[in-house]
Amino acid sequence: MNGRQNGGDARQKWPAHLRHREDGLGTTLLDVRDVSLRFGGLRALSDVSFSVEKGELFSIIGPNGAGKTSLLNCISGRYSPSEGKIFFGGRDITRLKPNRRAAIGIGRTFQNLALFHHMSVLDNIMVGRHHLLKNNFLTGALYWFGGAQKEELEHRRKVEDVIDFLDIQHVRKATAGTLSYGLRKRVELARAVALEPELILLDEPMAGMNLEEKEDMARYIVDLNEEWGMTIIMIEHDMGVVMDISHRVMVLDFGRKIAHGQPADVLADPHVRKAYLGEEDPEIEPATPQALSA
Repeated sequence: MNGRQNGGDARQKWPAHLRHREDGLGTTLLDVRDVSLRFGGLRALSDVSFSVEKGELFSIIGPNGAGKTSLLNCISGRYSPSEGKIFFGGRDITRLKPNRRAAIGIGRTFQNLALFHHMSVLDNIMVGRHHLLKNNFLTGALYWFGGAQKEELEHRRKVEDVIDFLDIQHVRKATAGTLSYGLRKRVELARAVALEPELILLDEPMAGMNLEEKEDMARYIVDLNEEWGMTIIMIEHDMGVVMDISHRVMVLDFGRKIAHGQPADVLADPHVRKAYLGEEDPEIEPATPQALSA
């Protein structure tokens, strides 16, 4: 039985906030207000505002260099916005450090793999739970007599649930650096899921994958959202996947938000088609042959 089939059983072992997606619908989990980001004279983001509801699968699209990863970095804490505010669960997290954001329930994957290549798959995923450890140095020293051993066993059980869900049992003891690219992407997702986040940020989770790998990854993402109750913000260039699985889509171009809404409405927006597909903007009058030859 694979992870998608036994996902319901594994889900019952996880915290209630990750099991009841329907309870949070209509509740704002993330609120980004007028965020701008500058690197010297370069403006990467300009007054970007949007909100994500609890239980939503929200996608961000746009051409290369549009500011998508910069925006995720602001949400996860790797960058501090030059202007604007970011709220998570009603709390202002604009200046909160990345480790504190992880501790309150924000996880992420990266566009470029960030695994520990010399470590096993199991150990890589265990790293995702470090902020959940409750035992201190003293109880660790008394490992066999105190609660540290019991706590480690509980963490390993949670990690095994994630391994089963993502169908990576066969590589659980393998060194991460020896795996295929598609499997390494799945291991990175597993590490982010092991953190038990309320919000998970996925930066191009299907980049570099073949068709079969993309289909599998799309199923895992949908199941994390619908069955495990995780709110998801995803950057992805495969428009077919984005339109199929997203509840809402936001489009960035040159660091600005140019569209935001239901997938079909966003795809039909002429400004989006110009920015993303290279079509002419209907608000710009085409040049006449006489003007072109002038």
